[in-house]
Amino acid sequence: MSLNRARIWLGGLAGGVVWAIWSFLVNDFVIKNSRYVAAQNAGVFLKAPRYSFFVAQWILILFILSIMLSHIYAWTRQTLGPGPRTALRIGFWVGFIAGFPLNFAQATWSAAGRALPFGWMLEMWVGTILATLVAGFLYKDSAADVRASESKSPVMAKS
Repeated sequence: MSLNRARIWLGGLAGGVVWAIWSFLVNDFVIKNSRYVAAQNAGVFLKAPRYSFFVAQWILILFILSIMLSHIYAWTRQTLGPGPRTALRIGFWVGFIAGFPLNFAQATWSAAGRALPFGWMLEMWVGTILATLVAGFLYKDSAADVRASESKSPVMAKS
């Protein structure tokens, strides 16, 4: 069975849009800019970013990760089955791996407080879940695979 690469890219790009929106919402309404300013004023964060186009680079990274999640969904749906349950499982586990350990360490050891790492964890964990659900919703088998599976299924004779 071959993968439908066009649908993988479509799901990954759409998932990237959803994840970028989620990232914006978390940073503006959960973490809030005042926490970043307080961390900068306390000397915990730099006053100016080390990378001048950080926001654009971050969004690009989210799109790349979403395309990767879309690939993982397409690969695993053959063994775990198609649908939202498989997408949710992939998003949950990948998000946990991506979002929890480092932010747990940050919450434990960082002088910036716990709100920033908590928000970052939510951004990564829920973002991966949303991106994978979108990719799973948009993924469809290629037309050749659908025809092949239909030709293999037994035809019921009419009585």
